[in-house]
Amino acid sequence: MKTMLSIISNALCRMTGRNVLLSDMSEYVSLTSPPPSAPAALEQTQRQPENPAAVSTRASTEQLVSIQTDRPEQPARAARVVVARSFTDFTPQVTFDIKKCDLHRLEEGPPLRAELTREQGLQYYHTMQTVRRMELKADQLYKQKIIRGFCHLYDGQEACAAGIEAAINLSDHLITAYRAHGFTYTRGVSVKEILAELTGRKGGVAKGKGGSMHMYAPHFYGGNGIVGAQVPVGAGIALACSYQGNNQLCVTLYGDGAANQGQIFETFNMAALWKLPCIFICENNKYGMGTAVERAAASTDYYKRGDFIPGLRVDGMDVLCVREATRFAAEHCRAGKGPIVMELQTYRYHGHSMSDPGVSYRTREEIQEVRSKSDPISMLKERMLANNMASAEEFKEIDIAIRKEVEEAAQFATLDPEPPLDELCDHIFHNEPPLEVRGTNPWSKLKSVS
Repeated sequence: MKTMLSIISNALCRMTGRNVLLSDMSEYVSLTSPPPSAPAALEQTQRQPENPAAVSTRASTEQLVSIQTDRPEQPARAARVVVARSFTDFTPQVTFDIKKCDLHRLEEGPPLRAELTREQGLQYYHTMQTVRRMELKADQLYKQKIIRGFCHLYDGQEACAAGIEAAINLSDHLITAYRAHGFTYTRGVSVKEILAELTGRKGGVAKGKGGSMHMYAPHFYGGNGIVGAQVPVGAGIALACSYQGNNQLCVTLYGDGAANQGQIFETFNMAALWKLPCIFICENNKYGMGTAVERAAASTDYYKRGDFIPGLRVDGMDVLCVREATRFAAEHCRAGKGPIVMELQTYRYHGHSMSDPGVSYRTREEIQEVRSKSDPISMLKERMLANNMASAEEFKEIDIAIRKEVEEAAQFATLDPEPPLDELCDHIFHNEPPLEVRGTNPWSKLKSVS
C-alpha cells in the first residue's frame, strides 16, 4: 500500500508541477480488498514507530516521502502522504530541435539541435523575466511622469539579449542602439542602477546624466541615440581587438530602421577588407518607428545586406536559436574569417518609444497573436515543463523573487536624490585636471572633475 501511495503521489506531483499532499487516498484509489480486522489493524499500528524516520534512497539533500498514519482508529482510511520534489527528480539535460537558419555565403550553418541543461534554462528564464518585469516597471514609472524624456522598451525581444550573452564572453565587447536596457542588464548592471538612471538619480549607472539611451558598463559601450552611428564605432572596437590580438570580438547591434543607413555599408566594406572580428546584428522587430519593413526597404533580407560578408537569418524569439547562431558567428570571427552579419527576426510589444502607442500602424490582434504563439519567455518555460526540467512552482518562486527585486529597485529609483548642480560637469574627461567651463552661468564657474 505504501508503494502504491508513493507512486500515485509522485505521478500527481509530476503532472501538476507542485508538491502534493494526499490526506485521504480514498478520494483517489478505490480499494477492493476488505478492510483488516480490528485486532490486525491494532497490531499493525503498534508495530509502526510513532515518528518514522525518512530513509534516503538517492542523496542526503533529497526530501523524500514520509508516511504516517492519519486515523489509527479507522484502519480502512489511507495514510497521509507528504511528497516533496528534489533536484534529482528533474531531467538535468535535454536536446531540442531548433529552427534552421537561412544562410548567405555559408556552406554550413549553426546546428539544428541545441542542448539545454536545467541550470542554463533557469538562468535564461531568470534573465528574460527580469528584463520583462524591469521594462514593464519602466512603463509604469513613465506614465506616472517619474521617468521623462526618451524611453525605448525592450519587452518582446528578451531572447536576443539573453541568447547573445550566453554565447559570448564577458570580456567580449558589445555596442547597441537606444533600445539598450536589456543589454545593460545582461552586461552586468543591476536593475536598481538601470531604473535609477531612467529616473535621472545619482545612483544610476551613469550617475543620472545619461538616461535611457546612454548607459555603460565594462566592455559595453551603450546605448547610442544617433540612428546607426554605433555601427562604425563597433567596427572600431573590433579593430582594437584585432590590433591587440586578444582573441576578443565586438557584437554590434542595430535595428531594421537603421539598416538603410549609408554609414553601415561603409562600415561593412572596411570590416571585410580588414577581416575584423565583428558580429553585425540587425534586430529586425518588423517596424522602424511606425513604418513596416516592407514599406521602408526594397530588400528585407537584412542578413544578405553585407553582400560580400557571410550572413545568417535567425529566429530571434527562441533563445536557443539565438545562442547557437551567435556561438557559430563567434567561432567564425575568432577563426580569423572576418565579420559576419546576423538578422534576428524578433518583435517588440511596446511602441517604438513611450510616446508611440504602437497600435496606429499595427493591430492589437497582431500583437496578441505574437504574444500567444511566439513569446520567448513562455516558449522556454513550456519546453522545460514539458520535459520535466523544472516545476511550475519553481517558476512561480522565481517570478516572485524578480517582482520583489524590481519593486525595491523602483522604490530606490524614486527616492534617490538627483545629482547636485556642482557635479553637472564632472566625469567629462578621464584622468584630466579640472577644467573651467565658461558661459554656463554668468555668475559662476563650474569645474569638471574626473
